Amino acid sequence: MIKRTVIKLSGEAIGDRKAVSGYDDPVIDSIVSQIANIANAGTEISLVIGGGNIWRGLHARADMCRVKADSMGMLATVINAIYLAEAFKRQDANAIVMTPVPFANMTRLYERDLSLELMANKTILIHAAGLGHPYFSTDTITALRAAELKADIVLYAKNVDGVYDQDPRKNPTARKYKNLSYTTAIQNGLNAADIAAMHLSKESGIPSYIFGLNTPESISLACGYPNTAQLNGTYMQENIKEDYYVNSHPTL
Repeated sequence: MIKRTVIKLSGEAIGDRKAVSGYDDPVIDSIVSQIANIANAGTEISLVIGGGNIWRGLHARADMCRVKADSMGMLATVINAIYLAEAFKRQDANAIVMTPVPFANMTRLYERDLSLELMANKTILIHAAGLGHPYFSTDTITALRAAELKADIVLYAKNVDGVYDQDPRKNPTARKYKNLSYTTAIQNGLNAADIAAMHLSKESGIPSYIFGLNTPESISLACGYPNTAQLNGTYMQENIKEDYYVNSHPTL
């Protein structure tokens, strides 16, 4: 079991446009249950949540200011984080929303030493509002918090089950990496994570694991790395022997 990790969870993973609340509560309850159990077992967890189920700056109209679009995205992550914190509370798990800028009494201001103390006492941290500045993605804050908190690994829960050498949505012959170096991912534009995030993880020497959230108990399995045979995700680290899965086909 991993001692300390930062988990990146997309907003799209918890959203449901058909639900009155806008949230997929069965999915959220499953995610929260897995994370709570992992924390109780001794793994220190920080969670970074995206806001794509509410707003994606990339989908803003062409003449909209990028700074304003990114500001809206940061606010969306705060909304999601508060919703998740309440979900943890319903399962009797301690969770605190932390942001780099103050939001009155709705969140706690991020501070490294306090974060380490809280995690050591099995409190789950939910990081929101990114870095508090535009032009940075939630991947970037994930890698940054992992470096600051000296995490053992960064876990990216995505809607695709790993990193492929081509876009699996366009090419059914795309091959999935089992092991991949940050340098190859960056140079080949493989979109494993935001480029700034991969640079940060590379420089800090922290590995990453990219896996599909649609596998049952996927977060629990990912936190049990390297015993992740059921996930078949992609492990990323610099200076690693790269290889592919045998007969791997995209699972979308």
